[in-house]
Amino acid sequence: MLRFMTAGESHGKCLISILEGLPSGLEITQEYVNSELSRRQKGYGRGDRMKIESDKAQLLSGVRWGKTTGTPVSIEIENRDWKNWQKVMSLNEDDKNKGLFITKPRPGHADLPGILKFNLEDIRDIKERASARETASRVAVGALCKKFLSEFGIKFFSVVEEIGGVISVTKLSEIEKRYPVIEKSSLRCADMAAEKKMIKLIDNAKSRGDTLGGKFKVVIRNLIPGLGNYIQWDKRLDGRLALAPMSIQAVKGVELGAGFSFSKVLGSQA
Repeated sequence: MLRFMTAGESHGKCLISILEGLPSGLEITQEYVNSELSRRQKGYGRGDRMKIESDKAQLLSGVRWGKTTGTPVSIEIENRDWKNWQKVMSLNEDDKNKGLFITKPRPGHADLPGILKFNLEDIRDIKERASARETASRVAVGALCKKFLSEFGIKFFSVVEEIGGVISVTKLSEIEKRYPVIEKSSLRCADMAAEKKMIKLIDNAKSRGDTLGGKFKVVIRNLIPGLGNYIQWDKRLDGRLALAPMSIQAVKGVELGAGFSFSKVLGSQA
């Protein structure tokens, strides 16, 4: 069974990932992992942090001569912005400065429950780890897992379906065929007319200091029957698949298949 763990803060020295369970003999290169990391940093309207960082993974263990050894793979991603935060994120108690404390929690974030949980004064201890910057570690680990699953012919495709109420209509059967277009799109959108409207909305929201919500779809092809386990609740594949995107900070809803639309039909139709 594959399992992974991440460590590191948003403005700390680096992010660390450890992936355990990969068999030996899987071909892996740093270039491949970095190509997946570069895909994470694309997208029109992305935040300023994405412009600062140029994520590069360093494989520290578990790979020898271009192939996995069967031991845990450890990955380091440097935070380039750390050089601007060395005093704020210092390990030394002598650098502690109450003038740098953050005391105003952001709505909709982990700030308030985090400081209440640990009775803290400084929100930075919470926000540094709760930051979406942590997802860079997941992408690096995911690259290795994706490569492993590709050995069995399993493929992944993703597309943006909606931003700010503008819907991009793409049939499920067309996503794989149009994937080169989707990959080149600045919004991972298959509908160019919809993309232009989305970009305009993003620009308008940005000019007002605001942001927009959206919806994306992930398609998995050639999945092998029998994955997961119906015997225990925490081993069910649909539950574990839902957990993965739901644990991303900005994701607030997940549907599998027809998902929420089942609420509008009869059971016999479902």
